[in-house]
Amino acid sequence: MKTARIVSLATAVPPHVISQADAASFATSAFGGRFDGFEQVAGVFMTSGIRRRHAVRPIDWYMQPLGWPERSAAYVEGACALFIDAARQALGKAGLKALDIDTVVTVSSTGITTPSLDARVAGEMGFKTGVERVPVFGLGCAGGVSGLSIAARLAQSRPGSNVLLVAVETCTLSFRSDQLTKANVVATALFGDGAAALVLRADEGGLAEIESTAQYTWPDTLDIMGWSVDAEGLGVIFDRSIPPFAEEHFGPAARLMLERSGLSLGDIDRFVCHPGGAKVVTALERALSLPQGLLADERAVLEEYGNMSAPTVFFVLERAFAKGLPKRTLMTAMGPGFSAATATLLAA
Repeated sequence: MKTARIVSLATAVPPHVISQADAASFATSAFGGRFDGFEQVAGVFMTSGIRRRHAVRPIDWYMQPLGWPERSAAYVEGACALFIDAARQALGKAGLKALDIDTVVTVSSTGITTPSLDARVAGEMGFKTGVERVPVFGLGCAGGVSGLSIAARLAQSRPGSNVLLVAVETCTLSFRSDQLTKANVVATALFGDGAAALVLRADEGGLAEIESTAQYTWPDTLDIMGWSVDAEGLGVIFDRSIPPFAEEHFGPAARLMLERSGLSLGDIDRFVCHPGGAKVVTALERALSLPQGLLADERAVLEEYGNMSAPTVFFVLERAFAKGLPKRTLMTAMGPGFSAATATLLAA
């Protein structure tokens, strides 16, 4: 059976740019004088490794009183625009039209809409009426790699069919001036919005072959990362410090996931990791016994775009493709659950 291959990859960001200095000023206005612990956590704006990020709304919008309806409307409008932008670019690079797509896998965890995003954009995109829609919710930052696994299996099950994977997140809509918590301040320092789209097909050629995929969920870790839901919208949950957890636990999990495919870390020529934050990137280097500073593309993406959740790892992969993949690349991401996802890619 032919394995699935990545035929094309494209990324997109919304028009509004928020500098880290502006984000810090926003946080000071929103939390300073109201949250006793703000001064202790405010240093994250300097240590996050982020210079700027993109958002679906200008920064002044987030200072207004906002509830679930306003945030949901912004999610639908912003996520649909990002979906269309990234998907059209990916289709163009693959030499395809929307009518050529047989299956659409949409990964998004930063908003809720029914009908789902793929249905909302179907008319403007020009998808055929028989397109198979697979919306995926709740995977968070691991959604890019996990979504790739889902899309690859669907492509492999129907050789020659075209599968479009779109990961789109509007993380900035979780900026909450009403929640006086350390986690909320950290989210304000980290999050950005963006999208990535890939075309996959079980055929010859392409940019890379998807050799294997795997997931791992740590027991009793539901409190590490997630969303709270209330009348004001989605609120971020960071109940444990993720960098030390990653440094201690990610390495053994990555080895176990690779072993399922008869591989080891020694077989990996390059790493493409989701950059959740500067400290997370450093923790991953230590967990994987990599030279300090090796994950330079991860740091560069984080600096320019912030943590966009699921699509971020594809921004890193896009840079890896531009430089040329070595024989075998390991993609990794961690997300709520608390879980990890990996995929190994072979150079085309």
